Amino acid sequence: MSETPNPPSHGSPPLSTNPGESGNAQLIYILYLAGLVVGITPIIGVVMAYMAKDDAPDWLRSHYRNQIHVFWKAILYSLIGVILSIVLIGVVVLLVTLVWYIVRIVKGLQALSKGEPYTNPDSWGF
Repeated sequence: MSETPNPPSHGSPPLSTNPGESGNAQLIYILYLAGLVVGITPIIGVVMAYMAKDDAPDWLRSHYRNQIHVFWKAILYSLIGVILSIVLIGVVVLLVTLVWYIVRIVKGLQALSKGEPYTNPDSWGF
């Protein structure tokens, strides 16, 4: 009697068959979090994301796109916040940027741990 494996459900993305496959994306998210303390690590992370995005499966490619977008948008939001600090509203912009940055990274780590793609990685919001 041979047993056939259960077919994957149509609504869920395939889980990674290679445990090391998502390790690079997880490391990049960790580098981004470490960037809150050590400023250079997000630069290393974004370079790694650019290098890995082309060879990744589709569900993992969404994480790399999210990481690249988070990097550049955080820089843009931070520059706007620094410029607006002259009129004190920039401090609020910088705080919102910090919260946005952390939320996007945590959401990415949660989806990655479940083997799911990042939903809407191109979004400008949360």
